[in-house]
Amino acid sequence: MIGADGANSIVRKQMGVDNFSLSYNQMGLIATVELSEVTDNQVAWQRFLPNGVIALLPLSENLSSIVWSTNTEIVKHLLSLPEESFIDAVNDAFWKQYPKNQIVSNAMKTVESVLGNFSSVRQLPPGIKSLYGKSRAAFPLGFGHTSTYAAKGCVLIGDAAHRVHPLAGQGLNLGFGDVKLLTELLADAAYKGTPLGNLQHLCTYERERLQHNVPIMLGIHGLQRLYSTDFSPIVLLRSVGLQLVNTIPPLKQLFINKAMH
Repeated sequence: MIGADGANSIVRKQMGVDNFSLSYNQMGLIATVELSEVTDNQVAWQRFLPNGVIALLPLSENLSSIVWSTNTEIVKHLLSLPEESFIDAVNDAFWKQYPKNQIVSNAMKTVESVLGNFSSVRQLPPGIKSLYGKSRAAFPLGFGHTSTYAAKGCVLIGDAAHRVHPLAGQGLNLGFGDVKLLTELLADAAYKGTPLGNLQHLCTYERERLQHNVPIMLGIHGLQRLYSTDFSPIVLLRSVGLQLVNTIPPLKQLFINKAMH
């Protein structure tokens, strides 16, 4: 049996394995939106806000998906807004200029002057025209990891095994990685005539995915904590880090390749 039934997995509960979880006291609001103009729409956008993070993920030439992670009260308010007001709030989230920390701002000007020769032309996010259908929904955000992915005849994949904050967009990739490896191991078992529930194959899956998933999960958790503070030295550190990644092409490509793996 493959448990692919999400963060509240019934299969995991039936397996009787321990599951560590913590709440971020936030919710993720998701929606499909129509862009103001038809474009190639091949770029994903993410902006860190004073009270959370918003991402715009391309779906087609004129449609994108929004994931807005913020505190529960704000999400409830956004869900209650009329469509036009909601779209205004989304556009504001991407375009509004928020007050800046002067210490960080001055330091970043120095960094930008040093890196100026490496900087590329600044791109801007597309405007949002309307909500696509009744696509607004929300879910609680948290961190979770089960003590084991496999038991005799049972295996867990995706959010049933591990749960991360959506700010880095890696939850789906982790799940795809689980599926890819498990499929390969089950195909190998079938080819050799070994029972599919054989623990040897399932433990290989567990070992390899733990080695891959846990460091990424801890990194994402660290990022969430890093972007949940307004302490000036930390804000400066993360701002300089992002600027370095964004303006040095080889470094930027390294992060892209890692995220796509």
